[in-house]
Amino acid sequence: MEIILARDMGFCWGVRRAIEIMERAAQEKGEIISLGPIAHNPLVMAKLEERGVRLANGGEMPQGRPLAITAHGAGPEVYQRAREQGVEIIDTTCPIVTRSQRWAKRMVDQGFTVVIFGDANHREVRGVLAWTQGKGIAVTDISELPPHLSRVAVISQTTQNPDKFADFVSRLLKERVDEIHELRLVNTLCNVTSSQQEAARELAREVDVVIVVGGRSSANTRHLVEVCQEEGAETYHIERAEELEPGWLQGRQRVGITAGASTPDWAVEEVVARIREMAASGLIPQD
Repeated sequence: MEIILARDMGFCWGVRRAIEIMERAAQEKGEIISLGPIAHNPLVMAKLEERGVRLANGGEMPQGRPLAITAHGAGPEVYQRAREQGVEIIDTTCPIVTRSQRWAKRMVDQGFTVVIFGDANHREVRGVLAWTQGKGIAVTDISELPPHLSRVAVISQTTQNPDKFADFVSRLLKERVDEIHELRLVNTLCNVTSSQQEAARELAREVDVVIVVGGRSSANTRHLVEVCQEEGAETYHIERAEELEPGWLQGRQRVGITAGASTPDWAVEEVVARIREMAASGLIPQD
């Protein structure tokens, strides 16, 4: 059995940067409070908790401890409340997300309605929406848009699929062209995410089965699963090596592995080791 790894996968530089900042801050300042999980991966969060990073209790500001903004970013009201209450901010917002926030605010200031192609419940998207002063909307389909849009600025959740974003913009032009008088389009997609999705697509074409490693609440990991399935590959999504089922690998000669942007290298290595262990010990059923 041959194990093939995607040419681009795992921790993106934004998540790696955020983790390094948080770990350094916890070491220097003691316990710090994170405004939500720094990454949608329970393995990463468990490691950070060991180093003194705790999750915030709802939307409450911590008393006497620094507050860490995760790579997903936050709205301006969070920074304002922290300043008012004298809470130190440790900002690990991914620079690509910061760019989206700035574009959203700039477009609203210029009189545009901001349309974000993305999941309205995703933390990154909620944070970007907060910079639009109530003049933004997040949707994944044209049918969700309100009527009578005149000046529109379109951006995307950074981890969305580039082909789906392009299709969304194309449909917007085709179906709403009569009412939109001015359209601004800003490409806020993350190049790393796009590269990983393309690498997953290539991998899916080469192998008999694909194992996608990453948190189940991770949007970019779910997109990797979708990409592999679109190529017709039998695809399984796991968070940790212990979830591997020997039957998935029965009769497979080439097993592909990819991983989401919040998946640490050691998690992938454990999956590879587990597959080799199952093959060597005869746990994988024979045809």
